[in-house]
Amino acid sequence: MFLKNMLAKIDELPFVNHRNAFGLLAAMHIAGAIGLSIEESRAVFQALTPFNLLATFAVALHFEKEKNAKYFLFIAITFLVGFFVEVLGVSTGAIFGEYTYGKTLGFKWLNVPLVIGLNWVILIYCTRHFAEKFTSNILLLSIIGAALMVGLDVLIEPVAIRFDFWSWQESSIPIQNYLAWFIVSFLLHLTFKKLMPTSNNPLAIRLLYIEIAFFAVLNFV
Repeated sequence: MFLKNMLAKIDELPFVNHRNAFGLLAAMHIAGAIGLSIEESRAVFQALTPFNLLATFAVALHFEKEKNAKYFLFIAITFLVGFFVEVLGVSTGAIFGEYTYGKTLGFKWLNVPLVIGLNWVILIYCTRHFAEKFTSNILLLSIIGAALMVGLDVLIEPVAIRFDFWSWQESSIPIQNYLAWFIVSFLLHLTFKKLMPTSNNPLAIRLLYIEIAFFAVLNFV
């Protein structure tokens, strides 16, 4: 009840709206892309990466219109599944392949940055809303959402390696990484749709566009 009342009071503030939130998220990612692209400022913006992820998570998901118990359950499940599948992946090499996390994503537990769980939540949340532009069928939506997740990972991988998010033992990224991303994402999309069949957040798709633009730019600078 306390959390619900606090969120309601935040919504009553005159500057808390979709337009301002979109502007803030766009500005954060533009600044990040510029800062990471310039050698002199790169170290500072690498250190700020975990805070960018945390702020993106807080701002974007605040605008979910159905903040009920199942909403918070979705966040908890996606965070925990995303985090611990990465723990298993890093420790065994059997899920995604042989890889290790660098320093850029901040504090680690069990050799995995805690913000990785938030990243899974953000990406699953945004790709689900985009997939719903095409279908409401739970299986088709989950397939489209998982395919979008794989496409994002293809875009993210070169940037992640370059800026020390993570690194691969092999010179090339193993195919099993993308297969595992698809399977885990598919299951999380199924769960999300089951828990919140009518999730509604007009900011989610706009954030997805921002994320795509951010990583696309960093792939070419």
